[in-house]
Amino acid sequence: MQPSSSIDFAHLQTTTRQFFPLPEEDWDEFADIWQPFEAKRKVILTSEGEVEKYIYFVLDGVQRAYAVGDDGREATLVFTYPFSFSGVADSLLLQQPSRYYFETLTPSRFLRSTFRQLDALMLRRHPIERMIRLAVSHTLAGVLVRQIELQSLSAEQRFRKLFARSPHILQLVPHKYLANYLGMDPTNFSKLLGSVRL
Repeated sequence: MQPSSSIDFAHLQTTTRQFFPLPEEDWDEFADIWQPFEAKRKVILTSEGEVEKYIYFVLDGVQRAYAVGDDGREATLVFTYPFSFSGVADSLLLQQPSRYYFETLTPSRFLRSTFRQLDALMLRRHPIERMIRLAVSHTLAGVLVRQIELQSLSAEQRFRKLFARSPHILQLVPHKYLANYLGMDPTNFSKLLGSVRL
């Protein structure tokens, strides 16, 4: 595994600043808890029923979190890609068994930290706790927007909203997973892809 470079930590710092700019002392302590980690394509990093041990920061690759219903069908909940935090957030922060799976869709490279390290730091350093709280709040806001879209928009409207928000996602994520994320059949997704001007 290759060591993380200063560029990797620059990406981490830029991302954290979007939520809350940490004072230099706090940033130095926050940066110290991260270790490099790599995983091949289609590796399940967290399984349903496991307690999430890590928070990840994505440097390369694409991942998804998904649930499996009683009928065995998968429901894709979220995609992550550079440069974002990743993992099963509710399981991590509440230290309870995950209801989801978290897997790599492509070979992936991360910085990651353990819950124990992060929790100790949040208890000791108020600005770090505030930054994490704001990051979680932004995530929750995105989840609520997605919930509204799933319940109130047509398939075509959901399709258009996704690509207006994340136009690059077509190049990053296999189309069958995008169809699943949007709650539509892959055939209908292909038809929309061919007929809708983005």
